[in-house]
Amino acid sequence: MKLKPIALLLLFTAFVSFNACAQKGWINLFNGKDLKDWNVKISKHDYKDNYANTFRVENGVMKVSYDGYQEFDQQYGHIFYKKPFSSYLLKVTYRFVGEQAKGGEGWATRNSGAMLHCQDPATMLKNQDFPISVEAQILGGDGEHERHTSNVCTPGTLINYNGKLFTPHCLDSKSKTYAGDQWVTAEFLVLGDSVIKHIIAGEVVLEYTKPQIGGGSVSNYDPKVKIDGTPLKSGYISLQSESHPIEFKTVKLFDLAPYTKDQTKLNKVLDKILKE
Repeated sequence: MKLKPIALLLLFTAFVSFNACAQKGWINLFNGKDLKDWNVKISKHDYKDNYANTFRVENGVMKVSYDGYQEFDQQYGHIFYKKPFSSYLLKVTYRFVGEQAKGGEGWATRNSGAMLHCQDPATMLKNQDFPISVEAQILGGDGEHERHTSNVCTPGTLINYNGKLFTPHCLDSKSKTYAGDQWVTAEFLVLGDSVIKHIIAGEVVLEYTKPQIGGGSVSNYDPKVKIDGTPLKSGYISLQSESHPIEFKTVKLFDLAPYTKDQTKLNKVLDKILKE
């Protein structure tokens, strides 16, 4: 069947419009220049106190550094983007560098995380260690052991895995180990409280559903915030300081909220942006 010129024009216009919308949807959470769109919360310090300049920008990279610490002393930190999201694709390019801060826990070597669906950082108490959130755990190889990255951990939350409530704190992905100081790009597809997928090199390495508040592995929180059983439909995004220096080159997000009510449009957008 031959298409008339007007039909061809309409198809072309629709294609161009769709691609323009897809490109427009990306938000550079980290602008490569400063941290003006971010807020810091470090355990044992007040909200917005970037103790010892832990989070900084140098040469277009967000750095997490501990050169101003005498000892780490469980001063776990998180830097939060200024606004919450519900459905999105988050893309993070990172690498571990240098040596772990003195006093860091053994399990925290080459360990960080992208925290999804976080509580509002303004509601965290001074001595709270981690935000109530779903942690997309980032691990680097230690040169000796297999260490998957893009795992999931659950500070103050629970998830469903393979259709059942999963109550242990962490669950490994099936990713390979990334050793040394190489840059790694991880993607996290979050669709409200329905499904979350961790993606490395185009492959889904972990998938789980129904994130909710519950469980343990978080300390010194305000009980009014931790209402167990509450579905996690949205929240803030944060990056972790957990005692090992790490750098973030890219932190960007595609907001999928406008497409979630139309599965066909959502699938088209995902098909395009996951190939970029």
